[in-house]
Amino acid sequence: MNTSKNVVVIGAGPAGIAAAIAANQLGFRSVVLDARVPPVDKACGEGILPHGVAALRELGIRLDSSIAHPFSGIRFLDEESSVQAEFTGKPGFALRRTRLHQLLMERAAEVGVEFQWGARVIHVDSKFFATDEKQIPYDWLVGADGQNSAVREWAGLRSSALRRKRFGYRRHFQVRPWSDGVEVYWREGCQMFVTPTGEKEVGVAVFSRDPQMRVEEGLPRFPALAEKLQGAPPASKELGDTTTLRRLPEVTVGCIALAGDASGTVDALTGHGLSLAFQQALALAEALRQENLSLYEAAHRKIAAMPVAMTRLMLLMEGSNTIRRRALRLFEETPGLFSRLLSIHSGALPLSSVGAGEMIYFGWKMLRA
Repeated sequence: MNTSKNVVVIGAGPAGIAAAIAANQLGFRSVVLDARVPPVDKACGEGILPHGVAALRELGIRLDSSIAHPFSGIRFLDEESSVQAEFTGKPGFALRRTRLHQLLMERAAEVGVEFQWGARVIHVDSKFFATDEKQIPYDWLVGADGQNSAVREWAGLRSSALRRKRFGYRRHFQVRPWSDGVEVYWREGCQMFVTPTGEKEVGVAVFSRDPQMRVEEGLPRFPALAEKLQGAPPASKELGDTTTLRRLPEVTVGCIALAGDASGTVDALTGHGLSLAFQQALALAEALRQENLSLYEAAHRKIAAMPVAMTRLMLLMEGSNTIRRRALRLFEETPGLFSRLLSIHSGALPLSSVGAGEMIYFGWKMLRA
Protein backbone atom coordinates (compact mmCIF):
# COMPACT_ATOMS: atom_id res chain seq x y z
CA MET A 1 0.00 0.00 0.00
CA ASN A 2 1.24 3.46 -0.90
CA THR A 3 -0.84 6.16 0.71
CA SER A 4 1.50 8.83 -0.67
CA LYS A 5 -0.27 8.47 -4.02
CA ASN A 6 -2.30 11.34 -5.41
CA VAL A 7 -6.08 11.32 -5.54
CA VAL A 8 -7.72 13.65 -8.04
CA VAL A 9 -11.39 14.44 -7.41
CA ILE A 10 -13.46 16.04 -10.15
CA GLY A 11 -16.40 17.85 -8.62
CA ALA A 12 -16.36 20.03 -5.49
CA GLY A 13 -19.85 19.38 -4.18
CA PRO A 14 -20.33 17.64 -0.83
CA ALA A 15 -19.61 14.19 -2.33
CA GLY A 16 -16.32 15.25 -3.88
CA ILE A 17 -15.05 17.20 -0.88
CA ALA A 18 -16.05 14.37 1.47
CA ALA A 19 -14.14 11.86 -0.70
CA ALA A 20 -11.04 14.07 -0.59
CA ILE A 21 -11.27 14.51 3.19
CA ALA A 22 -11.63 10.76 3.75
CA ALA A 23 -8.65 10.03 1.50
CA ASN A 24 -6.40 12.60 3.18
CA GLN A 25 -7.34 11.28 6.61
CA LEU A 26 -5.74 8.01 5.47
CA GLY A 27 -2.55 9.69 4.24
CA PHE A 28 -3.31 10.41 0.58
CA ARG A 29 -2.74 13.74 -1.14
CA SER A 30 -5.98 14.93 -2.71
CA VAL A 31 -6.73 17.73 -5.13
CA VAL A 32 -10.30 18.72 -5.99
CA LEU A 33 -11.13 20.42 -9.29
CA ASP A 34 -14.33 22.21 -10.21
CA ALA A 35 -15.31 24.55 -13.02
CA ARG A 36 -17.39 26.57 -10.54
CA VAL A 37 -16.21 28.92 -7.80
CA PRO A 38 -17.63 29.05 -4.25
CA PRO A 39 -20.11 29.49 -2.77
CA VAL A 40 -21.63 26.40 -4.36
CA ASP A 41 -25.35 25.88 -3.83
CA LYS A 42 -27.84 23.32 -5.11
CA ALA A 43 -31.53 22.63 -4.68
CA CYS A 44 -31.89 19.91 -2.06
CA GLY A 45 -33.89 19.14 1.07
CA GLU A 46 -30.89 20.05 3.29
CA GLY A 47 -31.74 17.45 5.91
CA ILE A 48 -29.06 14.92 6.90
CA LEU A 49 -30.36 11.66 8.35
CA PRO A 50 -28.76 10.23 11.53
CA HIS A 51 -26.47 7.79 9.70
CA GLY A 52 -25.28 10.66 7.50
CA VAL A 53 -24.56 12.71 10.62
CA ALA A 54 -22.50 9.77 11.96
CA ALA A 55 -20.54 9.56 8.69
CA LEU A 56 -19.83 13.29 8.84
CA ARG A 57 -18.48 12.79 12.36
CA GLU A 58 -16.01 10.22 10.99
CA LEU A 59 -14.95 12.86 8.48
CA GLY A 60 -14.18 15.22 11.36
CA ILE A 61 -17.33 17.37 11.18
CA ARG A 62 -19.51 17.29 14.28
CA LEU A 63 -22.97 18.75 13.84
CA ASP A 64 -24.76 20.13 16.88
CA SER A 65 -27.42 22.72 17.60
CA SER A 66 -24.87 25.55 17.44
CA ILE A 67 -24.14 24.70 13.80
CA ALA A 68 -27.31 23.09 12.46
CA HIS A 69 -30.97 22.62 13.36
CA PRO A 70 -31.80 19.21 14.85
CA PHE A 71 -34.89 17.32 13.74
CA SER A 72 -36.31 14.33 15.57
CA GLY A 73 -38.23 12.46 12.91
CA ILE A 74 -40.52 12.60 9.89
CA ARG A 75 -44.22 13.28 9.50
CA PHE A 76 -46.32 12.24 6.46
CA LEU A 77 -49.56 14.10 5.74
CA ASP A 78 -52.25 14.00 3.06
CA GLU A 79 -55.88 15.11 2.83
CA GLU A 80 -57.04 12.35 5.18
CA SER A 81 -54.15 11.13 7.31
CA SER A 82 -51.23 12.30 9.41
CA VAL A 83 -48.61 9.92 10.79
CA GLN A 84 -45.35 10.75 12.56
CA ALA A 85 -42.43 8.76 13.90
CA GLU A 86 -39.20 9.72 15.62
CA PHE A 87 -35.70 8.48 14.94
CA THR A 88 -34.30 5.76 17.15
CA GLY A 89 -31.37 7.25 19.06
CA LYS A 90 -29.71 10.41 17.77
CA PRO A 91 -31.44 13.11 15.69
CA GLY A 92 -30.88 14.25 12.15
CA PHE A 93 -29.66 17.77 11.40
CA ALA A 94 -30.59 20.33 8.77
CA LEU A 95 -28.59 23.33 7.56
CA ARG A 96 -28.30 25.48 4.50
CA ARG A 97 -26.44 23.77 1.67
CA THR A 98 -24.01 26.72 1.46
CA ARG A 99 -23.20 26.38 5.17
CA LEU A 100 -22.58 22.64 4.79
CA HIS A 101 -20.28 23.35 1.85
CA GLN A 102 -18.35 25.84 3.97
CA LEU A 103 -17.93 23.32 6.80
CA LEU A 104 -16.66 20.72 4.35
CA MET A 105 -14.15 23.13 2.81
CA GLU A 106 -12.89 24.16 6.25
CA ARG A 107 -12.35 20.53 7.24
CA ALA A 108 -10.71 19.81 3.89
CA ALA A 109 -8.24 22.64 4.49
CA GLU A 110 -7.42 21.21 7.92
CA VAL A 111 -6.40 17.86 6.41
CA GLY A 112 -4.47 19.38 3.50
CA VAL A 113 -6.86 19.01 0.55
CA GLU A 114 -5.94 21.27 -2.38
CA PHE A 115 -8.64 23.00 -4.44
CA GLN A 116 -8.44 24.21 -8.01
CA TRP A 117 -11.50 26.36 -8.65
CA GLY A 118 -12.48 27.34 -12.16
CA ALA A 119 -10.61 24.33 -13.59
CA ARG A 120 -12.59 22.81 -16.45
CA VAL A 121 -11.81 19.14 -17.12
CA ILE A 122 -12.30 18.40 -20.80
CA HIS A 123 -11.16 14.75 -21.07
CA VAL A 124 -10.28 11.69 -18.99
CA ASP A 125 -8.58 8.46 -20.03
CA SER A 126 -7.01 5.57 -18.13
CA LYS A 127 -3.80 7.46 -17.29
CA PHE A 128 -4.37 11.20 -17.68
CA PHE A 129 -7.00 13.85 -17.33
CA ALA A 130 -6.91 17.09 -19.26
CA THR A 131 -8.07 20.55 -18.28
CA ASP A 132 -8.38 23.40 -20.74
CA GLU A 133 -4.77 24.29 -19.88
CA LYS A 134 -2.78 21.06 -19.40
CA GLN A 135 -2.71 17.27 -19.27
CA ILE A 136 -2.08 15.71 -15.85
CA PRO A 137 -1.38 12.09 -14.80
CA TYR A 138 -3.21 10.61 -11.82
CA ASP A 139 -2.90 7.61 -9.48
CA TRP A 140 -6.58 7.50 -8.51
CA LEU A 141 -9.38 9.55 -10.01
CA VAL A 142 -12.79 10.12 -8.40
CA GLY A 143 -15.71 11.35 -10.46
CA ALA A 144 -18.03 13.31 -8.17
CA ASP A 145 -19.41 15.58 -10.86
CA GLY A 146 -23.12 15.01 -10.36
CA GLN A 147 -25.93 13.04 -11.95
CA ASN A 148 -24.91 14.17 -15.47
CA SER A 149 -21.32 13.08 -14.83
CA ALA A 150 -18.85 13.63 -17.63
CA VAL A 151 -16.35 11.34 -15.84
CA ARG A 152 -18.92 8.53 -15.93
CA GLU A 153 -19.34 9.08 -19.67
CA TRP A 154 -15.59 9.15 -20.34
CA ALA A 155 -15.04 6.01 -18.24
CA GLY A 156 -17.83 4.11 -20.00
CA LEU A 157 -19.75 3.47 -16.78
CA ARG A 158 -23.34 3.69 -17.98
CA SER A 159 -26.49 3.49 -15.90
CA SER A 160 -28.47 0.24 -16.10
CA ALA A 161 -31.84 1.86 -15.48
CA LEU A 162 -33.27 5.34 -15.51
CA ARG A 163 -36.69 6.00 -14.06
CA ARG A 164 -38.75 8.89 -15.36
CA LYS A 165 -37.35 12.20 -14.18
CA ARG A 166 -39.09 14.33 -11.60
CA PHE A 167 -38.43 17.98 -10.87
CA GLY A 168 -37.70 19.66 -7.56
CA TYR A 169 -37.56 23.31 -6.51
CA ARG A 170 -36.53 24.70 -3.11
CA ARG A 171 -36.91 28.02 -1.36
CA HIS A 172 -36.40 29.23 2.23
CA PHE A 173 -38.88 31.27 4.24
CA GLN A 174 -38.40 33.37 7.35
CA VAL A 175 -40.73 31.75 9.84
CA ARG A 176 -40.25 29.91 13.10
CA PRO A 177 -40.48 26.12 12.55
CA TRP A 178 -43.77 24.76 13.86
CA SER A 179 -42.49 21.17 14.05
CA ASP A 180 -39.33 19.51 15.36
CA GLY A 181 -39.37 17.08 12.43
CA VAL A 182 -39.33 17.09 8.65
CA GLU A 183 -42.82 17.19 7.17
CA VAL A 184 -43.78 15.55 3.86
CA TYR A 185 -47.10 16.68 2.39
CA TRP A 186 -48.64 14.38 -0.22
CA ARG A 187 -51.15 15.27 -2.95
CA GLU A 188 -51.97 13.99 -6.39
CA GLY A 189 -49.06 14.68 -8.70
CA CYS A 190 -46.74 16.39 -6.21
CA GLN A 191 -45.22 16.41 -2.73
CA MET A 192 -43.86 19.22 -0.58
CA PHE A 193 -41.09 18.92 2.00
CA VAL A 194 -40.68 21.29 4.94
CA THR A 195 -37.30 21.15 6.67
CA PRO A 196 -36.45 23.34 9.69
CA THR A 197 -33.09 24.92 8.78
CA GLY A 198 -32.85 27.48 11.60
CA GLU A 199 -34.60 28.94 14.61
CA LYS A 200 -36.54 31.29 12.35
CA GLU A 201 -36.27 29.58 8.97
CA VAL A 202 -37.67 26.63 7.06
CA GLY A 203 -36.73 25.22 3.68
CA VAL A 204 -39.68 24.30 1.47
CA ALA A 205 -39.26 22.02 -1.55
CA VAL A 206 -41.80 20.85 -4.11
CA PHE A 207 -41.39 17.65 -6.18
CA SER A 208 -43.48 16.67 -9.20
CA ARG A 209 -43.32 15.38 -12.76
CA ASP A 210 -44.25 18.83 -14.02
CA PRO A 211 -41.16 20.87 -14.97
CA GLN A 212 -43.20 24.07 -14.55
CA MET A 213 -44.25 23.37 -10.94
CA ARG A 214 -42.63 25.84 -8.52
CA VAL A 215 -43.04 26.32 -4.78
CA GLU A 216 -45.56 29.14 -5.21
CA GLU A 217 -47.59 27.06 -7.69
CA GLY A 218 -47.50 24.04 -5.40
CA LEU A 219 -48.61 25.74 -2.18
CA PRO A 220 -52.30 26.20 -3.15
CA ARG A 221 -52.56 22.40 -3.31
CA PHE A 222 -51.63 22.26 0.39
CA PRO A 223 -53.90 24.74 2.20
CA ALA A 224 -52.68 23.83 5.70
CA LEU A 225 -49.07 24.45 4.70
CA ALA A 226 -49.94 27.61 2.79
CA GLU A 227 -51.61 28.97 5.92
CA LYS A 228 -48.49 28.33 8.01
CA LEU A 229 -46.36 30.20 5.46
CA GLN A 230 -48.80 33.06 4.95
CA GLY A 231 -46.94 36.36 5.26
CA ALA A 232 -43.54 34.67 5.70
CA PRO A 233 -40.99 36.52 3.54
CA PRO A 234 -38.76 34.44 1.24
CA ALA A 235 -35.20 34.08 2.55
CA SER A 236 -33.53 32.76 -0.61
CA LYS A 237 -34.00 32.61 -4.33
CA GLU A 238 -35.67 29.52 -5.74
CA LEU A 239 -33.37 26.80 -7.08
CA GLY A 240 -34.37 23.72 -9.05
CA ASP A 241 -32.99 20.41 -10.27
CA THR A 242 -34.11 17.05 -11.62
CA THR A 243 -34.34 13.90 -9.52
CA THR A 244 -34.63 10.24 -10.47
CA LEU A 245 -33.73 6.69 -9.47
CA ARG A 246 -30.60 5.68 -11.38
CA ARG A 247 -28.55 2.54 -10.83
CA LEU A 248 -25.16 1.58 -12.26
CA PRO A 249 -23.98 -2.03 -12.62
CA GLU A 250 -20.45 -0.84 -11.78
CA VAL A 251 -19.07 2.34 -10.24
CA THR A 252 -15.35 1.70 -10.83
CA VAL A 253 -13.09 0.91 -13.75
CA GLY A 254 -9.31 0.74 -13.60
CA CYS A 255 -8.19 3.54 -11.28
CA ILE A 256 -11.43 5.52 -11.64
CA ALA A 257 -14.27 5.50 -9.11
CA LEU A 258 -17.56 7.37 -9.02
CA ALA A 259 -19.11 8.90 -5.90
CA GLY A 260 -22.23 10.82 -4.98
CA ASP A 261 -24.84 11.42 -7.67
CA ALA A 262 -22.33 10.46 -10.37
CA SER A 263 -22.45 6.90 -9.01
CA GLY A 264 -26.24 6.63 -9.05
CA THR A 265 -29.14 8.45 -7.46
CA VAL A 266 -32.22 7.85 -5.38
CA ASP A 267 -35.26 10.09 -5.71
CA ALA A 268 -34.95 13.23 -3.57
CA LEU A 269 -38.24 12.24 -1.94
CA THR A 270 -36.24 9.90 0.32
CA GLY A 271 -33.88 12.60 1.66
CA HIS A 272 -30.94 10.18 1.35
CA GLY A 273 -28.62 11.95 -1.10
CA LEU A 274 -26.18 13.64 1.28
CA SER A 275 -26.09 10.72 3.71
CA LEU A 276 -25.22 8.33 0.88
CA ALA A 277 -22.38 10.56 -0.31
CA PHE A 278 -20.74 10.74 3.11
CA GLN A 279 -20.92 6.98 3.64
CA GLN A 280 -19.53 6.36 0.16
CA ALA A 281 -16.59 8.68 0.86
CA LEU A 282 -15.49 6.63 3.85
CA ALA A 283 -15.86 3.33 1.99
CA LEU A 284 -13.95 4.63 -1.03
CA ALA A 285 -11.03 5.89 1.04
CA GLU A 286 -10.66 2.50 2.70
CA ALA A 287 -10.71 0.76 -0.69
CA LEU A 288 -8.01 3.15 -1.93
CA ARG A 289 -5.94 2.41 1.17
CA GLN A 290 -6.11 -1.28 0.34
CA GLU A 291 -5.63 -0.59 -3.40
CA ASN A 292 -8.71 -2.68 -4.14
CA LEU A 293 -11.67 -0.89 -5.71
CA SER A 294 -13.74 -4.08 -5.67
CA LEU A 295 -14.12 -3.40 -1.94
CA TYR A 296 -15.75 -0.09 -2.84
CA GLU A 297 -18.03 -1.78 -5.38
CA ALA A 298 -19.31 -4.12 -2.67
CA ALA A 299 -19.64 -1.36 -0.08
CA HIS A 300 -21.41 0.92 -2.55
CA ARG A 301 -24.04 -1.73 -3.31
CA LYS A 302 -24.60 -2.34 0.39
CA ILE A 303 -24.89 1.37 1.21
CA ALA A 304 -27.39 1.91 -1.61
CA ALA A 305 -29.56 -1.19 -1.08
CA MET A 306 -31.89 0.15 1.60
CA PRO A 307 -32.30 3.68 0.13
CA VAL A 308 -33.16 2.12 -3.25
CA ALA A 309 -35.77 -0.12 -1.63
CA MET A 310 -37.28 2.85 0.21
CA THR A 311 -37.24 4.90 -2.99
CA ARG A 312 -39.26 2.26 -4.81
CA LEU A 313 -41.80 2.13 -1.96
CA MET A 314 -42.17 5.92 -1.88
CA LEU A 315 -42.44 6.17 -5.67
CA LEU A 316 -45.27 3.64 -5.53
CA MET A 317 -47.01 5.98 -3.10
CA GLU A 318 -46.19 8.94 -5.33
CA GLY A 319 -47.55 7.27 -8.45
CA SER A 320 -50.87 6.06 -7.06
CA ASN A 321 -53.35 7.96 -4.91
CA THR A 322 -54.96 4.67 -3.90
CA ILE A 323 -51.69 3.13 -2.71
CA ARG A 324 -50.64 6.32 -0.92
CA ARG A 325 -53.95 6.79 0.89
CA ARG A 326 -54.13 3.15 1.92
CA ALA A 327 -50.51 3.19 3.10
CA LEU A 328 -50.93 6.32 5.21
CA ARG A 329 -54.17 5.03 6.76
CA LEU A 330 -52.45 1.78 7.65
CA PHE A 331 -49.45 3.63 9.08
CA GLU A 332 -51.90 5.48 11.31
CA GLU A 333 -53.42 2.17 12.42
CA THR A 334 -50.03 0.50 12.95
CA PRO A 335 -47.70 3.26 14.22
CA GLY A 336 -45.15 0.68 15.37
CA LEU A 337 -44.63 -0.46 11.79
CA PHE A 338 -44.19 3.13 10.59
CA SER A 339 -41.64 3.72 13.37
CA ARG A 340 -39.64 0.67 12.30
CA LEU A 341 -39.80 1.72 8.64
CA LEU A 342 -38.43 5.13 9.65
CA SER A 343 -35.65 3.44 11.63
CA ILE A 344 -34.82 1.38 8.54
CA HIS A 345 -34.99 4.52 6.41
CA SER A 346 -32.56 6.35 8.71
CA GLY A 347 -30.16 3.40 8.97
CA ALA A 348 -30.86 2.61 12.62
CA LEU A 349 -32.33 -0.83 11.83
CA PRO A 350 -31.73 -3.34 9.01
CA LEU A 351 -34.46 -4.06 6.48
CA SER A 352 -34.80 -7.54 8.02
CA SER A 353 -36.18 -5.98 11.23
CA VAL A 354 -39.62 -6.00 9.58
CA GLY A 355 -40.54 -9.66 9.47
CA ALA A 356 -42.00 -11.43 6.45
CA GLY A 357 -45.20 -12.20 8.33
CA GLU A 358 -45.69 -8.58 9.24
CA MET A 359 -45.16 -7.46 5.65
CA ILE A 360 -47.63 -10.09 4.39
CA TYR A 361 -50.17 -8.82 6.92
CA PHE A 362 -49.46 -5.25 5.84
CA GLY A 363 -49.94 -6.20 2.17
CA TRP A 364 -53.20 -7.98 2.95
CA LYS A 365 -54.46 -4.93 4.83
CA MET A 366 -53.42 -2.73 1.90
CA LEU A 367 -55.57 -4.82 -0.44
CA ARG A 368 -58.56 -4.62 1.87
CA ALA A 369 -58.19 -0.98 2.93
